Amino acid sequence: MQKLSGEKNRAKEAGVEPREFVLCLYVIGASPNSARAIANLKAICERYLDGRYSLEIIDVYQHPGIARAEGIVALPLLIKRKPDPQRKLIGDLRDTERVLKGLGIKL
Repeated sequence: MQKLSGEKNRAKEAGVEPREFVLCLYVIGASPNSARAIANLKAICERYLDGRYSLEIIDVYQHPGIARAEGIVALPLLIKRKPDPQRKLIGDLRDTERVLKGLGIKL
């Protein structure tokens, strides 16, 4: 498991507390789809969530019990845990517009 956090952004410095996004990305090993999903999601988070997110990356190959417990049937899988509502996105996350819509982010 790997946890990443963005640095606090300018909104925090201005005294405005932005919504915090809690994301969990399930991948399987170093497969090409997993690597693309990680890279795509990191780029989206850095560009659109600047310091307002935490990201946990879980390799279900190394932690198969988690996949069973979560009922995961397709990978890569991104779960937005917060803010509500919880959402799930499957795939390599290359469609930025679709990912932003799934996260509830309006441009």
